[in-house]
Amino acid sequence: MTSASGEPGRWRTFGAREIYASPELWLGQIDLELPGGERVWEHVVRLHQTALMALVDGQGRVLLVRRHRFVSGEWGWELPGGLVDDEEDPADAALRELEDTTGYRAGRAEELITFRPLPETVDCEYAVYVGRDPVRAGEPVAVSAGARMEWFPLGQVSGLVAAGDIWHGGTLVALLRLLSMDGRTSAG
Repeated sequence: MTSASGEPGRWRTFGAREIYASPELWLGQIDLELPGGERVWEHVVRLHQTALMALVDGQGRVLLVRRHRFVSGEWGWELPGGLVDDEEDPADAALRELEDTTGYRAGRAEELITFRPLPETVDCEYAVYVGRDPVRAGEPVAVSAGARMEWFPLGQVSGLVAAGDIWHGGTLVALLRLLSMDGRTSAG
């Protein structure tokens, strides 16, 4: 079945069965009919929305946090961020997570990019903002054991990625988007 635009028809859903659910995650199977008429059960993971903040100072540096991720067993540099609370605006969540994690506030912030990293099986939206005019508000309140933060010139980001020091998907997409922008990145 083909649509008027020449694209294959949409997949139709007929129901779902839950395997596991928590406030942050839903794992289940969806009963689908493929465009050719075949029916299949497809695994789906639904995650809570995540917000990240790329805080850039007047010297063209970005603030990164070094974190250990137990699933992969690795340390890496990441943008501050976390889950968006129910009924919370993603921009507010990014600002909250920035201050909780680093002790900094952004004097101003704007949307950088919104994306879904694994749309074939995982429903999870990342909302990323770029903050400017950083102000030190106090000490971080949500500090992971061993975590630290550091300002990096944006020109060093590609080297950190190449060295495998930045591997968090949301951070990669955000920083590569930031680097792809015109002179606004360093000029603010």
